[in-house]
Order: sequence, then structure tokens, then C-alpha cells
Amino acid sequence: MPIEAAQGMAQGDDLALLGLLQLVSPALPIGAFAFSQGLESAFELGWVKDEASLGDWLTGVLDDGLTRCELPVLARLQQAWADEGAEAIAQWDGWLAANRETAELAAEDSRLGASLARLLGSLELLPSDFSAEAPALPEGASYVTVFAWAAQVRGVAPRQAMLGFAWAWFENQLAVACKALPLGHTAAQRLVERLRPALVTAVDEALELNDDELGPALPGLALASALHETQYSRLFRS
Repeated sequence: MPIEAAQGMAQGDDLALLGLLQLVSPALPIGAFAFSQGLESAFELGWVKDEASLGDWLTGVLDDGLTRCELPVLARLQQAWADEGAEAIAQWDGWLAANRETAELAAEDSRLGASLARLLGSLELLPSDFSAEAPALPEGASYVTVFAWAAQVRGVAPRQAMLGFAWAWFENQLAVACKALPLGHTAAQRLVERLRPALVTAVDEALELNDDELGPALPGLALASALHETQYSRLFRS
């Protein structure tokens, strides 16, 4: 391969990587830090109280939640954006909405989606900025739907987009625990070392699932989220 061609490919990969880092950065101004996805309620209920129980909770949510819901649907949505498949985009966006079991989880998903869409609009990175014929974002689009578009337009490969999405979820959950539990940053890093391989496994499994195998099974998280709606004192919006 000519050196110039190799340099061009490397530059494209580098830009895609930087685009992914931008999407998963805690500095991304979409307000993800304000949400705990029911974790704060699990603290209040005593279900999660230390490093070990937090690791177990996160492993459960990853295995029975993200692996069977957000991650495989993210891959499907990114392919739908690549194909300009408006029907498939709307179908999977609606499927995600139907799987949000509480008002807070639904609000979190739509608000993060709206925040990311506003940011992309300010950067002239919405579908309409690229083609008048491109599918529009669905009304009230899920965060996953908007993330899939952003990954596609940034040239991020689906597998890397899935890893990035899982990492952003993981990092935010650890940040929640550091704020609301007596959990130090060193303990958080021990959990990173423990669960990093699980993120890779989750992506591997998600990529193997058929459509009829999708769907989260998280009754404990749903109950925690529902109870959080009336929790007296709280730091987070979900």
C-alpha cells in the first residue's frame, strides 16, 4: 500500500477515534451526570452499599440490560442510519421507548436524546445538515438513536460505538456511586479493572443476538426506579 494511502486511512481512523472520545467524554454537555438510572434508589434501599455490592449491581444491569437492549439496538440503529432507513430508525426508536419501564427512565432517555440533538445541531451535525433526503431524527428520539447517528456521522465503527456507549454508562454509574456512597476513587478504579472485560463480553454477546432475543430483564432496577420517583431526599433525577 502506498504510504500516502496508508496515512489517509490512519487519519480517518484517528478522527473516528477522537469523534468517539468526544461522544463518551464526561465533558459532553448533555447532562448525563444528573441521572443515576435507579442506582440512587438502590443505595437508599440498602441493596447497594459498598464496592462489592455495587460491582454485582452493575454486572447484573450490564448482563440483563445493556447487553439485551441498548447495545444491540445501537448497532441496528447505526446500520439503519447508514442505509437511510427511516422505517427501521422509527421502529427501533419506538422499541426503546416501549422498554422504558418507569417515567424517570423514559424521561432520562428522551432528555439525553434531546440534549445530544441540540448539541449536534449547534455543530451542524444533524442529518438534515448532510442531505435534504436523509431521515430526520424521530420526534422525542431516544439517546441511543441520536448516539447511533452521531457515531455514524463521525465514522465510528459499530463495535467501537457499542464499546464507547457501554463505557459512558459505566463511567457515569461509578461517578454516581462516588457522589452518593462512601466509595472512593481508588475503589472505583478497582471496579474498572474488574468489569472492563465484562464490557467487551457484553458487546460480543449483543452482536450475536437475533431480534427476537432482545429485551431487558431488570425487575429490580425497574422497582428501584419507580420508588425513586417518590424518594424524599435525592441528588439525581432518576
